[in-house]
Amino acid sequence: MKSLHALFKPTSSPTKTKTTTSSSSSTTPTTTTASKTRKPTTSSSSNAPLPSPNPLETTTTISKTSKNKPKSSLSALFIPPTPPTEAHIISLIHGSKTILQLHQIHAQIIIHNLSSSSLITTQLISSSSLRKSINHSLAVFNHHKPKNLFTFNALIRGLTTNSHFFNAIFHFRLMLRSGIRPDRLTYPFVLKSMAGLFLTELGMAIHCMVLRCGIELDSFVRVSLVDMYVKVEKLGSAFKVFDESPERFDSGGSALLWNVLIKGCCKAGSMKKAVKLFKAMPKKENVSWSTLIDGFAKNGDMDRAMELFDQMPEKNVVSWTTMVDGFSRNGDSEKALSMFSKMLEEGVRPNAFTIVSALSACAKIGALEAGLRIHKYIKDNGLHLTEALGTALVDMYAKCGNIESASEVFVETKQKSIRTWTVMIWGWAIHGHSEQAIACFKQMMFAGIKPDEVVFLALLTSCKHSGQVDVGLNFFDSMRLDYCIEPSMKHYTLIVDMLGRSGQLKEALRFIERMPMNPDFVIWGALFCACRAHKKTKMAKFALNKLLKLEPTHTGNYIFLSNAFAALGQWEDAERVRVLIQNRGVHKNSGWSYIEVEGQVHRFVSGDHDHKDAKAICLKLEEITAGAVKQGYIPGTEWVLHNMEQEEKDDVLGSHGEKFALAFALICTSPGMTIRIVKNLQVCGDCHSLMKYVSKMSQREIILRDMKRFHHFKDGSCSCRDHW
Repeated sequence: MKSLHALFKPTSSPTKTKTTTSSSSSTTPTTTTASKTRKPTTSSSSNAPLPSPNPLETTTTISKTSKNKPKSSLSALFIPPTPPTEAHIISLIHGSKTILQLHQIHAQIIIHNLSSSSLITTQLISSSSLRKSINHSLAVFNHHKPKNLFTFNALIRGLTTNSHFFNAIFHFRLMLRSGIRPDRLTYPFVLKSMAGLFLTELGMAIHCMVLRCGIELDSFVRVSLVDMYVKVEKLGSAFKVFDESPERFDSGGSALLWNVLIKGCCKAGSMKKAVKLFKAMPKKENVSWSTLIDGFAKNGDMDRAMELFDQMPEKNVVSWTTMVDGFSRNGDSEKALSMFSKMLEEGVRPNAFTIVSALSACAKIGALEAGLRIHKYIKDNGLHLTEALGTALVDMYAKCGNIESASEVFVETKQKSIRTWTVMIWGWAIHGHSEQAIACFKQMMFAGIKPDEVVFLALLTSCKHSGQVDVGLNFFDSMRLDYCIEPSMKHYTLIVDMLGRSGQLKEALRFIERMPMNPDFVIWGALFCACRAHKKTKMAKFALNKLLKLEPTHTGNYIFLSNAFAALGQWEDAERVRVLIQNRGVHKNSGWSYIEVEGQVHRFVSGDHDHKDAKAICLKLEEITAGAVKQGYIPGTEWVLHNMEQEEKDDVLGSHGEKFALAFALICTSPGMTIRIVKNLQVCGDCHSLMKYVSKMSQREIILRDMKRFHHFKDGSCSCRDHW
C-alpha cells in the first residue's frame, strides 16, 4: 500500500534557510529567502529532517534536532505543508481498498482538522458501511457535529444495508427528534428496515408520512413501498400502491416496479396473478423473465419454469443460474448438473452462485466426478476461493465420501464463516471421525468464532456415531452453561439416541422424563429404536404406547408407527396403520440409491427392474449373494417388516436399491476401484451385512452414504463398527 505520508506530502518545497552572525558576542539567527540555494553555515542544520504532515511527529523531530539551540530557530526548521483539500480527501476515500486504509485516511482527516466537513463525514460513513464496518460508521457519525440530513441518510442507509434494521429505525427517530426532515433518499431504507423486522403497522405509518411529505410519486419511494408491503405479506396494499403509480405503463423505467410485485406474488404462491402481471408488462427485461421462472421453481413447478426458460428471447447467467438452482432445490440434481453442463457448452460464464448451486447438486447425489470437474473449472478460470465457494466445495467433497479433499479445501479457504466451520465439523462427524470433529471445533474457538446451535448438533452427532457418551453429555451441558444456547428438540433427540445406542436405556428414559419440554414423536421413536436394537421388548412397548398417544404430524410418523408394530410382530396393528395411511392418502417415499460411473449418474429404486442392464445386474447380485453365503453371510429377514413367507422375505431383501447399485458397480468398474453409493434412507442391517462380505471378497473399499452417516466398508468390516 502506498504510504499515506506520500499522498499527503506538500505541493511545494519549503524554503531554504541561511544564518547571519552579528558582530556582538551573542548571535541571533535570522531567516531570509534566498533567490539561489546556499548551504547553511551551521553543520547541524544540514541534518535537519524533512517536514512531516503529522504535527506530533514534527514536534518530536524538532525537539531532537534542535537540542541546545535557541527556541527562535524552530521557525527555520519547519514550515507547515499545504493542507489537503476536501476534494483530495474524498478521492482518497473512494480509492481506498480496505477498512485499514480507510482508518488511516480518517486519521489524516483528524490531523488536518477536516472532521467538521459534512461531505467528508458522509463519505466516510458510506465507505465504512460498504466494508461492513458498522461500528466505525457509528463512531464517525457520533463525533460529527452538527448532524444534518446527509449524515443521517448515509448512516440509515448503511445500517439497513448491513441488516441492522432496529438501529436504522432508532436513528430515523433520532433524526425526527433532531428536527431534520427526511427526504426521498431516507424513506426507502426506513421502509426496508420496517419490512426486515416485519413491522407492518409502523410501515403503514411511514407510508402516511410519505403522503404528508408529498413524495409518494417518487419512483424510488414507490418501489420501496410496494416492496415493503410484499415483504410484510400485505399483497392487497402492494397492488393498491402499484395501481396508483402513474408511471407503471411507462416502458422506460417502470420494470423494477413490476418485477417487485411479480416477485411478491410468487412469494405468496399467487402464480396466476404473477403470470397476469408478466403478460401485462409494457417491457419485459431479462430480470422479469428470471423472476417469474424463479417463482415457478420455488413453488415446485419446474415444468412451467423450463417452458418459460425455453421461451426467453435472450438467456443470461441469471436465468441459467435460476434453472440450475431450481432443479437442485426441487430434488432433481441430475437435471441441475445437466443444465450446468449445457450452460458451459453455450459459452455462458457461470457466477459464484451458479457454481455453488451445481456443487450442491453434486453433494446431494454423491456425484464426485462432476464435483471434481467443477473444482477444476474454478482453478482453471482463476476464480477466487471465497467463503461461499470454499464452503460449497467442502460440503461437496464431504458428502461425496472424500473427506480428505474436503479437509484440504477447508485449509485453503482463507475466509471462513461459521457455516464453513460447521460444514467441516459435520463432514468429520458423518464419516465417524469424532476426534477430528472435536479438534476442528477447538480450532474454530481459537479463531474467535462463537459456536451456535447447529455446531453443537454436529458435535453431538459425532459423539453419537462414535459412542462417546460422556463427551457428548459434556458438550450438551456446555452449550447451555457456557454459551447460553437453549437446546432444541433436535439436541435432546441426539442425547436420547446416543444413550440408547450405547445400551444406557434407563438413563435415556430418565433423561426424557427430566426434559423441560414435552417429548415429541421423534424422541420416543429414538428410544423405541434403541430398545429394539438391544432387544428390550418391554421398554420398546412402553415407548410404543407413548407414540400412540401422540398424533403423527407427517408421513414419516405413520410409516414409523407401522414399522414399529411390525418389528414387535404385532401384524394386525401394523396392517391397521397401513390401511389408515392409504385412507388418508399418505404416500411413502420410495427408497433410491445413486451411483456415479464414468461421469454418469445411475439411479436405482427398490424393486425396480427397469434399468437397461437389469438382467446382468440381477445375475451379478445372485452371484455375490451366493458367494457371501459361503463366507458365512445369513440374510437378515428380520428387517422385512411385512407378514409374509420366508421365501418372499428373501426376495424383498434382494430388491433393495443399494444392492442393485453395488452389483452394477462391480460389473462396470475396474477391479480395486472404490465404489461409492448414496442412499436416501437409512441402510438396513441385511444390506449392511452383505456390504461387509462383498468388500472382503472383492478386495474393494465400498463407501455407502445413507440418510444418517457414511459407512466405509473395507476387508469385511465397517467404519461404524456396526454401531449406526
